[in-house]
Amino acid sequence: MNTYGLYINGKWEDAKTGRTLSVINPANEEIIAEISEAGKKDVDEAVGAARKAFDKGEWSRMHPRERASFFFELEKHVAANSSELSEIETQDTGMVIRISSGMVVPMVGLFCQRYAEMAEYLAEPKSRAQSTFPALCWDYTVREPIGVVGCIVPWNFPLFLATWKIIPAMVAGNTVVLKPSSWAPLSLLELTKLIDSLGLPEGVFNLVTGPGAEAGDALVEHPLVDKISMTGSTEVGKEVMGKAARDLKRVTLELGGKNPAIVLEDVDLEMAVDGVLFGGLVHQGQVCMSGSRVYIPRKIYKEFVGLIVERATTLVLGDPMDGDSDMGPLISRRQWERVMGYIEKGRNEGANLLLGGNVPNGRQFEKGFWLEPTLFGDASHEMVISREEIFGPVLAMIPYDSEKEAVLMANDTPYGLTAGIWGADIDHANKIAQDLRAGTVFINDWHTLNPNFPFGGYKQSGIGRESGLEGLYEFTEIKTVHINIKRTREESFWFQMLLGNTGD
Repeated sequence: MNTYGLYINGKWEDAKTGRTLSVINPANEEIIAEISEAGKKDVDEAVGAARKAFDKGEWSRMHPRERASFFFELEKHVAANSSELSEIETQDTGMVIRISSGMVVPMVGLFCQRYAEMAEYLAEPKSRAQSTFPALCWDYTVREPIGVVGCIVPWNFPLFLATWKIIPAMVAGNTVVLKPSSWAPLSLLELTKLIDSLGLPEGVFNLVTGPGAEAGDALVEHPLVDKISMTGSTEVGKEVMGKAARDLKRVTLELGGKNPAIVLEDVDLEMAVDGVLFGGLVHQGQVCMSGSRVYIPRKIYKEFVGLIVERATTLVLGDPMDGDSDMGPLISRRQWERVMGYIEKGRNEGANLLLGGNVPNGRQFEKGFWLEPTLFGDASHEMVISREEIFGPVLAMIPYDSEKEAVLMANDTPYGLTAGIWGADIDHANKIAQDLRAGTVFINDWHTLNPNFPFGGYKQSGIGRESGLEGLYEFTEIKTVHINIKRTREESFWFQMLLGNTGD
């Protein structure tokens, strides 16, 4: 069994608390590692190291292209260790190996590459034309690092979600303190070993593990942290924003979603059925952008529901390390109990439980946090299962009579992270996409993210953007430099306005 310390100022060390936490495999509840449990003093040391490294300037004033070279190298390390990273991510989170190896780890390498390439956008100042008022000056802008960035990532996609925080933050010249979830920190601890091999200046990257209530709060509230980038629930995001506001820290918050999938009448039913299942059940529905409420035209509702139930029964629940498994376990007992509570609410509200809602049969499911894919039919838009984020393998299917009604229901939510449309006429689907209040709208697709484009939420699904050039700029301050191009005081605008008639 592996044991891990904290990574602070370029060195591994045990937590000053003297405490450790056990990390378990959610598929069988076996302990797979012990990690250090950081306290406030550990976080203070990590932030101090990051602050010192930033103020020293070796990293923050390095040319962006030179910083980028480290992350081109990191991409190579990720590729060389892709099998190990995939296996660790699967054992730690319950994510099936097909997703960790086929989607997550390749995306980590791709984001390293793309953000290293985007360093070019920071390399040169952006000049503006000579000002017309007053016509005596020249201006240009530069993007500069913010300072010390605290990055907080959840347990569902730790490796990927950390990458699109820490890589752009460091490419932009910031120093970083990363805090993973205590439930699934192992892939990030292994990634830290790869980062350690790059030879970054001491203190540029630091990692502390421990509960959010202590280590997370200490990071958010630390006066030497300039920005917090956090992914998590909307409830936690509100708490983080409130604490960060005390000293006006910058924040990027990627938060919860209750994302609508609208099926159109002209849809290819087989494609839509498979697509809706993928959009809603990948990683057991433990994804902030899952399409968990499905709006189906009443004219094809019965046929669609019949097909999706039939198709869902073919999904294989099993060992996440088995390449034939489609679904693994939930992350923890607490999460399993939360999801089961929502299933009970759905039953009590009168939704028709068409499939699932129980632990699957078999000896292999006696340990671990297993739950069958769960489909509710004849749900209404007002039901709790249609309005609250469940974060589990539960889909609520809701009939509609007109596309206008479907769009109104889709937008009637405090969330706005993603939405999706399934239909044959792409032009028509694209018109509907313009009416949906969400940061990303998928058309005949789901969960596929382009690193060249931003991702983030409307409304209570977040603040700011990750990914794309916008995601890089989230970790910068923009400075305007204003130059008086006149050589004498008499020609200068300021002299003419204030001192020109003094007789001096």
